Amino acid sequence: MYTTDPKNEHLEDKNIQSSTTPQILKTSDTNEHEETKETVLSKTEETKPQMEKKCSCPPQGTLNKTITNGAILFMVWCVTWSFSGPEVLPDGSLFGLLIIFYGAVIGGKLLEIIRIPSVPQLPPVLGMLLAGFTVRNVPFLSDHVYISNTMSSTLRNTALTIILVQAGLGLDPQALKHLKGVCLRLSMGPCLIEACSTAVVSHFLMNFPWQWGFLLGFVVSAVSPAVVVPSMLHLQEKGYGFEKGIPTLLVAASSLDDVVAISGFNTCLSIVFSSGGVLNDLLSALRDALVAVLVGIVLGMFTRYFPSRDQGKLAVKRAFLILSMCVSAVLGSHRMGLHAAGGLCTLVLSFIAGTSWSKEKIRVQKIIGTAWNIFQPLLFGLVGAEVSVTSLKSNAIGICVVTLSLALLVRISFTFVLMSFAGFNFKEKIFIALSWMPKATVQINQAILLLLFLREKWTNRKVAKCKYTKERQ
Repeated sequence: MYTTDPKNEHLEDKNIQSSTTPQILKTSDTNEHEETKETVLSKTEETKPQMEKKCSCPPQGTLNKTITNGAILFMVWCVTWSFSGPEVLPDGSLFGLLIIFYGAVIGGKLLEIIRIPSVPQLPPVLGMLLAGFTVRNVPFLSDHVYISNTMSSTLRNTALTIILVQAGLGLDPQALKHLKGVCLRLSMGPCLIEACSTAVVSHFLMNFPWQWGFLLGFVVSAVSPAVVVPSMLHLQEKGYGFEKGIPTLLVAASSLDDVVAISGFNTCLSIVFSSGGVLNDLLSALRDALVAVLVGIVLGMFTRYFPSRDQGKLAVKRAFLILSMCVSAVLGSHRMGLHAAGGLCTLVLSFIAGTSWSKEKIRVQKIIGTAWNIFQPLLFGLVGAEVSVTSLKSNAIGICVVTLSLALLVRISFTFVLMSFAGFNFKEKIFIALSWMPKATVQINQAILLLLFLREKWTNRKVAKCKYTKERQ
């Protein structure tokens, strides 16, 4: 009988396995190749409709979004024309307002798109300012764009109210409690030192009387919350400076800085034009601040408990209540002559209301942020439209720039010195000092208020003079 050796059987098995493995590898390779071909074909088949959609006859993507936004803006004009009629046509107030709004939106978007190499991206706010400035100073546009001072002031004060509401809701109570002494120094010290330095420079450089020098100083010394507050809230969302509470410090101090500047301006205004004593004017300013704080506390406690948590659409109701109360407080205080009370009341109200909303405060902030996105182009477009090149004299521009630069240099230096004993490092002190530079809304509001006040005084004086001449005749 023929018997095989187990070793030979083992070798034969190895040969059989070795002969079959290449075939298996080949078949597996071909299968994988076919699968990859199928996946590539499927991907290309999926991408073909997408490419066809981009090039399809109804436009898609960015072009569709641009056309849609343009149609929405056009329909806003049509609806406004349906309600108001000639006011939306050239030479009407609403026409000028729409032109300012559209121009500011386009200017902001253009600066978002335009990027200069090796230069940081320019903020959209600059484009909005330039758009308003262009509308005011281009001959053809300026002839047909008219906005009444009352409407412009009301819209700017409403936008300023939204900023103060954002500031009050964005305050961190723990950080504010830790930095309350630094916040008071930062809100009062730089404002007062810049007002004094402006008064000194304007007295010796422009031959202003001391009363008018201090009046100009409190116009210039306010920091712009429209620039500081959104920037600090943006940095706070990203986590910058959160450990030491720098965004909270700057947001709270900028709001209080405006209250100090407006109070000082109204006090100096009453000193210049009233026959009463300085002590009475100071006591009236303290009275306005006390009334603002008390009203803000009462309304803030109300909004903490009304509406209750068991109601639907809670964030929308809270946002509407706080916005309506704050806008009424600011505009109502202007009508009653308490110009500094509205801003302080808004800050206290929104801060007290937000302390009890915990996580739900974020939803309210988003709704108020949406309102700010609407009012931001109006605010900066109207501020840019207040600057008229034809009314400026060539020699006055240089003197004003020198006055502002010297006062601002004193303010930055003094702010750096004040922050030297607050536990901040060198870079943080430089950042806080430079963050105190922006000027915009409060200065324009106070300057227009001063001009209206002077115009009223001048007309009253002319009327009294005419009566006197008639009586003599």
